Amino acid sequence: MKTTLYRIIPILLFGLLLAACSGDDTAAPKAVDLIPLPNGFQPEGIAISGNSIYAGSIPSGAVYRADITSGTGSVLVPAQAGRAAIGIKLDGRGRIFVAGGATGKAFLYDAASGQDLAVYTLTPANTVEIPTFVNDVVLTADAAWFTDSRKPVLYRVPLPADGSLAGQETVTTLSLSGDLLLVAGVNNLNGIASAGSRLIVVQSNTGFLFSVDPLSGVTRKIDIGAETVVNGDGLLLEGQTLFVVQNRLNLVAVIDLAPDFNSGTLRTRFSNPAFDVPTTIAGAASGLYVVNARFGVTVTPDTPYSVVRFDRP
Repeated sequence: MKTTLYRIIPILLFGLLLAACSGDDTAAPKAVDLIPLPNGFQPEGIAISGNSIYAGSIPSGAVYRADITSGTGSVLVPAQAGRAAIGIKLDGRGRIFVAGGATGKAFLYDAASGQDLAVYTLTPANTVEIPTFVNDVVLTADAAWFTDSRKPVLYRVPLPADGSLAGQETVTTLSLSGDLLLVAGVNNLNGIASAGSRLIVVQSNTGFLFSVDPLSGVTRKIDIGAETVVNGDGLLLEGQTLFVVQNRLNLVAVIDLAPDFNSGTLRTRFSNPAFDVPTTIAGAASGLYVVNARFGVTVTPDTPYSVVRFDRP
């Protein structure tokens, strides 16, 4: 009996060792730190769903989809005349919502096929007389909200509970009042996030953050002391932690917000050697992601662009 046990124990240990080694071999692949986008793409917006990352092209309206574990991808939504893609978000029904910049429109695509689902006119297209730039979008339980960098308004597209698409006649404009003061001729409101019954927006030119009552449009400046987030672009809210991309500064600010979202404390700012004017930010289990817009470089068909992954601070 003892001889049998002595023979069995080494076999069991060897089996456990093999299992451990096999576990390493079959572990889920790690996400790559740099995801290349097509040359000349000129990206701005970014969103993540599962292992797929989506980035939009400012001048063409195209949307590129890539796998965060391999870094490989392809164009999902082709370039289309008269379209643009600035901020983008995905909902739980596999739909991509796109802020259309100077077109004054919002575009809606199927995240699996890239097929057109809807086009909404939020405001007249940009002209000298009527400046507009539909910059970013956030999704709440019942609506898609869009910022306009040239007007003191937010645009609302309802999201029916049954998953159907709202009609053009349901699109509304919310005029903003309160603490927010716009400066003419420059980009003001940019990124937007949802905080329960409120919305949070950043004013790029001043670096101020505001909470917005989505019913009344009243804005309240969020007190972060003497700090500002000038060049604030994309926002990501995770619990009480707000990440603010400061694009041309190549920084991401991390702000711990109070439970009532009326105030906050700057925890840190961080950069990354791979940052090259990051604009918007998205989060996944594998980390945080920003897209490099590379504003200021001379764009050619060969100009490279990328998405950068990094750990949460």
